[in-house]
Amino acid sequence: MKGLMMDDFPLTLTPLLDRAEQLFPRVTIATRLPDRSIHYTDYGSVARRARSLASALIVEGIKPGERVATLMWNHSAHLEAYLGVPAAGAVLHTLNLRLPPDHLAYVVNHARDRWIIVDDILLPLLDKIRDRIHVDRVVVVPFSGKPTAGPEDYERLLARHRGPTTLPVLGERDAAGLCYTSGTTGRLRGILYSHRSLVLHSFAEAFGLGLTQADSVLVVVPMFHVNAWGLPVTLTMLGARQVLPGPHLDAESLLDLMEREHVTLAAGVPSIWVGILESLEKHPGRWELTPNLRMVVGGSAVPESMVRRFEALGIQVIQGYGMTETAPVITLAIPKESMMAWEPDRLFALKARQGLPLPFVELRLRTDRGDLPWDGKAVGELQVRGPWVARDYFEDPESTGKWTDDGWLRTGDVATIDPEGYVQVVDRIKDLVKSGGEWISSVALENVLVGHPAVREAAVIARPDPKWGERPVAFVVVKESATVTEEELRALLTQHYPRWWVPDEFRFVPALPKTSTGKVSKLTLREGLSDPAPGPTRS
Repeated sequence: MKGLMMDDFPLTLTPLLDRAEQLFPRVTIATRLPDRSIHYTDYGSVARRARSLASALIVEGIKPGERVATLMWNHSAHLEAYLGVPAAGAVLHTLNLRLPPDHLAYVVNHARDRWIIVDDILLPLLDKIRDRIHVDRVVVVPFSGKPTAGPEDYERLLARHRGPTTLPVLGERDAAGLCYTSGTTGRLRGILYSHRSLVLHSFAEAFGLGLTQADSVLVVVPMFHVNAWGLPVTLTMLGARQVLPGPHLDAESLLDLMEREHVTLAAGVPSIWVGILESLEKHPGRWELTPNLRMVVGGSAVPESMVRRFEALGIQVIQGYGMTETAPVITLAIPKESMMAWEPDRLFALKARQGLPLPFVELRLRTDRGDLPWDGKAVGELQVRGPWVARDYFEDPESTGKWTDDGWLRTGDVATIDPEGYVQVVDRIKDLVKSGGEWISSVALENVLVGHPAVREAAVIARPDPKWGERPVAFVVVKESATVTEEELRALLTQHYPRWWVPDEFRFVPALPKTSTGKVSKLTLREGLSDPAPGPTRS
C-alpha cells in the first residue's frame, strides 16, 4: 500500500527562494564592501534580483543544465547568483579565486562555463586566464561601488529583466551546483549537486546546528568553495540574517563585524579562528560579542587546546566534518544531553572529535578484511553514503577507486567511531607516517604541539628513512614575541605518545603554506623537504 501524500512535490531551491521573499522580505543581509563600509539589503530585494537574474539567463540564451560561473567574494550579489542561477534551470559553478591561474582555467574549460559573473575587483585575476578560457560572456558586478561601463554590467543586466518572472518548473534531481575539489592531491574533479541534495542538506544542517530564524550568521567560509558549507541556502530557507565579510578576512575586521551585527554563529576554517583567538586574548574586553556565540570550525581537525581556549572566553566551538563530495557537512561534534554532566576534560575531548553523523548519513569503518566495530579503538577508512553524497565525479572517466563496489564513498580518512557514534579522524591515509611498520598519526602530534602556549601552528609530515621507511618531521610556527625550543616540544610530545612517535626533526618556520581553501598544504611541505632546515626562529 502506498501513502496518500504529495510525494511528487519536487525538492528544489525555488520554493526556498519563494519562502524567503514571502515570509522574510525585511530580514537584512549585511555585506562588507571593499572600502570597508557596510551595505544592507534584505531577502525581499535579493529575491527580486535573483528572479531578474534568472530571467536574464533564460531570455539571453542560457539553456537548462548549462553552467554559469561566479568569480566573487562573499556578498549579497553572490547570494543572488546562488538563488537565481539554479532557479533558471542552469548550474551554478563557483570558481575558487585562490586557485592558481592554470587550475582556474582548467575548471572553467572542463565545466564548459557559458557565462562568468565576476566582481570588478577580481577582473585582474580573470585577465590572467582570459586567453585560455572559452566563455560566451563576462558579466561584471560593480562590487567596488564604481560604475562599470558597457552592456556587460551586472546592474544593467538585471534592470533589463525587471518585472514579473515566470520561472521554469524544475525536477529535484536536476543539477543545481558544481564545485571542484581543491586539487591538492592531483587533478581537480567536479562534484555536481542536485536540487534535492542541496535541499536535504539544508534541512539536516539547520537541525544539526540548531539554527533558527532568529540567528545572525557570519559566513566566513568562502561562497566560492563547497557551497560555503551550504549556509547560504540553509539560512535563506530559515529566513535568518546573513553577514557576509566580502574580501576582509583579517581577525579584527571579522571581530568588528561580529560585534556590530550581533552575530550568534560564525563559520570558517581553523586558520581563521587562530587569528581571532589570538586577537581576543591579546585585547581582552575590546569586543562585546553576543553571549553564547557559537563558532563552527571545519576543513581540518580542531585541536582540543583551541576548543578549551575559546570556551574560556565564553565561545562555544562546534567542529564539523565533510568534503566537497559530501555537499559538505556529514558530522557535527555536539554532545548529547546525557553527556553535559561529564567532567570537563572528557567533554573537551569529545568536542575535539568530528562528531555524530547527521540524519540520513550512514557511516562505516572499513579495512581489506571488512567492517570494523564502533568501539573507539578499531581504526579503518571512513566510508559514507547518503542523499547528499556524490556517486561519481562530473565527466571524469578515471574516477574509479573513489567508490566501493557496493556504492560507498571512500573518504580517504582513517578514523575511529566510539560506541556513542562519534567519529574521530586519526589522519588522512596519505598523511599517516609509517615508521618501522607501525603507523604514526600526524594529526595527533599536531594537536599536542599547538597546545603549547608558544606555538601558533604546526604540521607533521613523513620523510623517507633508509632504516625505518618513514620518520616524522614537524614544522612549527611560533607566536609573535614567544619562544620555544626543540627540547621543550620533544618533552611535551613524550608526555602523550611513545618516544618513537616523536619527530626526528623540528623546523621552525614563519608560516605554513596554505591551499586554496585555507588548509595546510602538506604537499608543499613535502616538496620542500630537500631544502636545508632553517635554525630555530622566534617571531
